Amino acid sequence: MPHAVSRLRAARLARSAKPFLARGGFKRERCEGCRLLPSHCLCALRPVLNTRAGVCLLMADIEPLKPTNTGWLVADVVPDTFAFGWARTEVDPALLALLADPQWQPYVVFPEQYVEAGHTVVHEVQPATDSGSARRPLFVLLDATWTEARKMFRRSPYLDAFPVLSLQPQQLSRYQLRRSVREGQLCTSEVTSLCLELAGDTLAAQTLEAYLAVFTHHYLRAKNQQPVQWEGDAHRRLREMRAAMTSPATVAP
Repeated sequence: MPHAVSRLRAARLARSAKPFLARGGFKRERCEGCRLLPSHCLCALRPVLNTRAGVCLLMADIEPLKPTNTGWLVADVVPDTFAFGWARTEVDPALLALLADPQWQPYVVFPEQYVEAGHTVVHEVQPATDSGSARRPLFVLLDATWTEARKMFRRSPYLDAFPVLSLQPQQLSRYQLRRSVREGQLCTSEVTSLCLELAGDTLAAQTLEAYLAVFTHHYLRAKNQQPVQWEGDAHRRLREMRAAMTSPATVAP
């Protein structure tokens, strides 16, 4: 079954007057499941695991169409991923319903230095539990270029009621598929990994990191017309994560 980002991409394509051509990418046939060339398909490696936290992606207009978008990877790994297109003049009623759902505690993920006075800023979240005694964390990410994300943050007053989660990453981004205009900026998948770690979903956080590395490897090898190195470090790490998913010590009772 297509996940939230896949459905949003299909809806955006249906509204397009002409085909979307990714800048700098390859123009050949792509797999519908992973957006890669069929020869470099990633679908069989998609991790299957549960998370207590959820992710809500607010995506700029053409972001779902970009084959380098890593929100797609988040939706692959995190079952409770929701995706909505962002517009300045209207808000999807389904988004508002999600934010008001009492099972969730939304956190808007954004750097503290760009948050105006009056907003509640936090650096930690209440870890999700299986007991049902606390609301589950829902991380709201603005999936866009940095310029677009700042505009989206300022012009989305329906997010003002929720705490802003300001992350403090300890390492630089490893994302290689787009050039960042802001030093230290992480891609959507990397940000989500940090959020999952804060929420106590450590295995999911590590798995998403490994999955991003494998996706990057497949994408670059396809772009350069090179075969996949199935026994390389990236694939080995992902296999370790997949094995950990089935370990009795990590499977919830």
